[in-house]
Amino acid sequence: MSMAARGRGLPRPRAVASCVLIYVWSLSWMEDMNQNSLVMSHSRAFAGAAFMVAGGVAFSLLNVVTQWLTMTLAFPAASAAFWQYAFAFLFSLPFLRKAGLSAMRTRYPWRHLVRVAFAALGVEAWVSGLASVPIWQAIALVMTSPFFIILGARLFLGERVGPARWAATGIGFVGAMIILQPWSDSFTWAALLPVASALLWGASSLITKSLTGIEKPETITVWLLVLLTPINGGLALAAGFAIPAGGTLALFLLAGLLTVVAQYLLTLAYASADAAYVQPFDDLKLPLNVLAGWLFFGYAPAGYLWLGAALILAASLFIMRTEMRRERETA
Repeated sequence: MSMAARGRGLPRPRAVASCVLIYVWSLSWMEDMNQNSLVMSHSRAFAGAAFMVAGGVAFSLLNVVTQWLTMTLAFPAASAAFWQYAFAFLFSLPFLRKAGLSAMRTRYPWRHLVRVAFAALGVEAWVSGLASVPIWQAIALVMTSPFFIILGARLFLGERVGPARWAATGIGFVGAMIILQPWSDSFTWAALLPVASALLWGASSLITKSLTGIEKPETITVWLLVLLTPINGGLALAAGFAIPAGGTLALFLLAGLLTVVAQYLLTLAYASADAAYVQPFDDLKLPLNVLAGWLFFGYAPAGYLWLGAALILAASLFIMRTEMRRERETA
């Protein structure tokens, strides 16, 4: 067990107090949003888009904090994943208290366990990736997750995948290869970690999809919150557990809070408008993370990023439009 170094230039009492104040404010803000989001129903489309963009901003800040902890402060990635989601779990206790542990009653415990295990491994791969590659590259590569979901839906759920969807999947992977450039001398195997996280999160999403028709949303959410922290804890222990201190601890508090806020904004977005409408706004996370990487780390993405990202984005939007058309035809 190792003790991580204290954060650089981060006064502990002030930083921790700031996190506490932000948390108290966030609880009241979330409650207010929950009560008043329907007031915006006269413009639910605007509300959905605004919540999705705000969630993207929160995720961008979260990625900056995570990369600062793992790359700049060299905090071990496995332990970083544990502490981020452990604090997120603590900040989520008001939701757990409201939902109650009775929500965990299920006839499919092993399916929930495997789903959360995939999600936890995806978190580990993602945090490890942020410790090694620039934010913009990681975000562009993790956007390949929908393509893994399509492959998995065909292989494991028996869903039909037509030529158009196969073509879009192929174009998306071409975009990923352009960004990865495995033929380049500058290529490192660490660049595959965001792709691994996309694969693992895609697998978790497929299991979630199989559960949505037989389980309550509260059950699916509570199982994730309850199991994610101990699974991440076991992975952190296996890799050599590290304990944050001082400013590093404050940054983990901030990361946990941003995780909860970002997820809540995402939920508000999907609750305000149709998923097919708000999903394209989620793709703004790429330019938002490019901007965040440039502001905080001075990353200047090369031109090939935009070509690869354009191919991934175009393929994702094409798949979304195809799904919308198929839903209208079967309605």
